Amino acid sequence: MRTSAYMHPSTAARAPFAVGATNELDDAIAAGTNGLLALQKADGHFVFELEADATIPAEYILLEHFLGRVHAPRQAKMVAYLKRIQGSHGGWPLFHGGDFNISASVKAYFALKCAGEPVDSPVMRRAREAILTFGGAEKSNVFTRIQLALFGAVPWKAVPVMPVEMMHLPQWFPFHLSKVAYWSRTVIVPLLVLMALKPQAENPTKTKISELFVTPPHKVKDWHTNNNPSVFVPVFKAIDGVLRVAENVIPSFVRQAAIQKAVRWVKERLNGDDGLGAIYPAMANAVMMYRALGYHDDHPDAMTAWSAVQKLMVERAHEAYCQPCLSPVWDTALAAHAMMEVGGETREAAESALEWLKPLQITELKGDWADWRPKATPGGWAFQYRNDHYPDLDDTAVVGMAMDRFDHQQYREAIAKAEEWILGMQCKNGGWGAFDSDNTYDYLNHIPFADHGALLDPPSADVTARCVSFLSQIGYPANHPQMEKAIAYLRREQEKEGCWFGRWGTNYIYGTWSVLCALNMLKLDKNDPMIRRAVAWLASKQRIDGGWGEDGESYWTGKPKGEGKASTPAQTAWALLGLMAAGEHRHPAVARGIDYLITTQNEVGLWDEEYYTAVGFPRVFYLRYHGYKAFFPLWALARYRNQFKANEEQYPFGM
Repeated sequence: MRTSAYMHPSTAARAPFAVGATNELDDAIAAGTNGLLALQKADGHFVFELEADATIPAEYILLEHFLGRVHAPRQAKMVAYLKRIQGSHGGWPLFHGGDFNISASVKAYFALKCAGEPVDSPVMRRAREAILTFGGAEKSNVFTRIQLALFGAVPWKAVPVMPVEMMHLPQWFPFHLSKVAYWSRTVIVPLLVLMALKPQAENPTKTKISELFVTPPHKVKDWHTNNNPSVFVPVFKAIDGVLRVAENVIPSFVRQAAIQKAVRWVKERLNGDDGLGAIYPAMANAVMMYRALGYHDDHPDAMTAWSAVQKLMVERAHEAYCQPCLSPVWDTALAAHAMMEVGGETREAAESALEWLKPLQITELKGDWADWRPKATPGGWAFQYRNDHYPDLDDTAVVGMAMDRFDHQQYREAIAKAEEWILGMQCKNGGWGAFDSDNTYDYLNHIPFADHGALLDPPSADVTARCVSFLSQIGYPANHPQMEKAIAYLRREQEKEGCWFGRWGTNYIYGTWSVLCALNMLKLDKNDPMIRRAVAWLASKQRIDGGWGEDGESYWTGKPKGEGKASTPAQTAWALLGLMAAGEHRHPAVARGIDYLITTQNEVGLWDEEYYTAVGFPRVFYLRYHGYKAFFPLWALARYRNQFKANEEQYPFGM
């Protein structure tokens, strides 16, 4: 239902930007270019902060207390950060301005208490009241309860059984590591060792949180929180009961062999100081696994695991937080696209960025993705500085398009390898997932352990659109068999309103921009009903101030799509780029959106953006890319100028 923050496409709240006012547009582009270039590293790459919610810094504080190696000055800064982002509801949300979240709130409260925050302080009192109002800590998700079990705050029966012996299971078995997403794999394997050994945290302050439970933990009868409406849920719940009995009679030699297999698996993927899976939860689990196994802190593997976690820290004068991962490849590739859109003086900077990216292509190692696509030729890029076992199709397509746009001949070998890998990773339904192929074992999202519902990496419209854009840009026609399958997939995925779901960006604005770019490259008729419906939907979601904004609530069923509490520069840029990809650069909504970006540009040529515009796992984990406000608005402004100069509806590039 439309609210007063939204307007009909034909209604303007203020005089829109005039196409003829080129000085204002040119000035904004020049300022944005200078602002972006000032952030480029000496070696050509870009890396911006990547901020999550309270859970990661809270988990980091708890990790130090698990190990008994607390860095007091930095802990004080992390406490300041957690206190600042507390919500008006008393707890902690999953994204800026979001609703109370029980699991994030329990972790934040526990971390603050461990760090010495008095339980009668206003912060703790408000948090405690909110947590109890929402049912208490016993309502937390599985990962939170595992954290509590490690500190003895709940019994291990509060956690679903995940026997480490599953390391021995064959690939054909209903549950196998290769059947879950890469992030699940890297988090689960060291966690299996922890769940087998059941270590207890050092917990130097001997902190407990019994005051957060409505029902005392030892009296809770049913800890299951996976309430997915599926026939699988009661079946898996019964299996969990059987496993709980069976794990007590498993021969010790079988268990020990499984533990050793898990340790070897982790060591093979330890990934230097970029860390296991290059994501915080997996890295932290690896650190705790080595401690539980009795490794000394100066053991090379334990030191490597700990070093990777430290690389994620952001520390300022008065605050600090831990990032969930680093995003240099993604940041650099997208910044290169923005710079090429600007053109002219940015060419040298764009080439420097691409030269930094070139040697990071993974061309030798066949990672976990090869379990299901053994014949595919490696040629992808990872999201992070290094993550060779887990290249990303989204990043690969974006890097490939940037290299092709800059100079196909100069980067022909890298582009060809990316092309082979992307073609080899297409799923049976015509789409592409982010890291694996046909990772669609939906029944696994109903096991007790998966109450977060984010165990899998199925195909998505946004990643598929990116792969289609890349392949189209390098010459694949719409009637190529693999492209035909992809187009059919995208047609099926369009929502009844005309938008597309955004798996990796928030949300329908992101997905719709991504798909419209692909359809532009495929040279589909601009009057195709699929395109017309998408254009109408985007225009209808423009806000009175001329911008677009959508928050994480849109990932919940029944919530409005494409709407949020405020306009954001990044989402406004996506909407504009999507409309322009559909040949609508003269649409009144585009002029108003351009006006919004010009008038909200700050004094250093960039934009301010508090709201989270990306997602790790829908309804579970959200992200704020600090780079999005730097390169996407600039990109949209430059694209607007270029389309008017070219006076063409068809744009020759895939993004």
